[in-house]
Amino acid sequence: MSIIHNLDEAFRRLFETNMGISVGERVLIFSDTIRTNESVSDSDRDRRIRLNATARAAAQFAASSYGSGTFVEFESTPASGVEPPQELWRATFGNDAVEALKSAALLTKLLSKSASTSEIARAGKIVLDRKNDVADIIIAMSNNSTSHTRYRALACAVGCRFASLPHFDPEMFHTSMTVDWRALADRTAKLVEAVNLAGWLRVTTPNGTDMMICKEGRRAEGDDGLLVSPGSFGNLPAGEAYLAPLEGKSHGVMILEWGPTRKLDEPLRLTVEKGVVLKIEGNDKHRQKLEGKFGENPNCRNIAELGIGTNDKASRPDNVLEAEKILGTIHIALGDNTGFGGKVSAPFHEDYVFYQPTLTAIMGDGSEQIIIDAGKLQV
Repeated sequence: MSIIHNLDEAFRRLFETNMGISVGERVLIFSDTIRTNESVSDSDRDRRIRLNATARAAAQFAASSYGSGTFVEFESTPASGVEPPQELWRATFGNDAVEALKSAALLTKLLSKSASTSEIARAGKIVLDRKNDVADIIIAMSNNSTSHTRYRALACAVGCRFASLPHFDPEMFHTSMTVDWRALADRTAKLVEAVNLAGWLRVTTPNGTDMMICKEGRRAEGDDGLLVSPGSFGNLPAGEAYLAPLEGKSHGVMILEWGPTRKLDEPLRLTVEKGVVLKIEGNDKHRQKLEGKFGENPNCRNIAELGIGTNDKASRPDNVLEAEKILGTIHIALGDNTGFGGKVSAPFHEDYVFYQPTLTAIMGDGSEQIIIDAGKLQV
């Protein structure tokens, strides 16, 4: 197993710069363990064991440095976007809130992502009434992402500051997490401003990707890693502008060369019409994973997100958490987008990164502006 370098200074930057911690705030850090039925490469097993150990060490650092640091671990969920287990809900919101959600017949619906808008609002009130039991800061260091879950949305709705680090490699503390956060925030804000002038966005790449993304009625936001305001949420490492495309409109072709943790043996060609993936072509085994998800729930076919990387210290293509932040890249996600302005709920959210893209903003009057030209940011 790889050795984890001393991370005390990295933890201090995490809590003080990224999270803006105050002494006495309640900190919750969680991670997951590898399921017995998972097929995991040796290198990924090593990373995940180090990730779990790093999460535990971060909780110990928070407890000794700031007076609070609770660590929770659980068996890995089947995919990113699946709700975490009840034990994490209890650690986050308190036993009283979870029992109240159960009594109101809401918890099961929340865990299965079948709760209606009104039921989610009722759940929010139950948690808000017990706000004093809720953690102030959550560092999510599970391998699978909890970003696109009801759990995360409820935590932020009551003021929790939430950092999501799915697929994180502790070595990132010495690379993409050393970025100049203020400069990154400024760059991201300017990009968001440019994207929000558009009604449609066209993404093309040298490998044949050609997607028309409908932005009408939707607003891009920025993820700049400064999670210091109540209810703040973002990835770490951070660095992207992102939006939920208008459902039912986007169309084109996506050529996938990279999966979440590896380069595909053979590119996959996804045909998109009316905002959903209609067809997959290609022989890489990742095709079977995607077709399995589509068979489980058709909402997994949804074009959920368009994102643009803004982190000039990010460089790894084999880890989607960092790859999607690489300055000048584009990523397009499938599945759930309810956590950032969309309307499609699914127990799945997965990003795919595209390199050397050209991104063209198409305005309401038909005029165009090139925002990224062959991977070079023009804003």
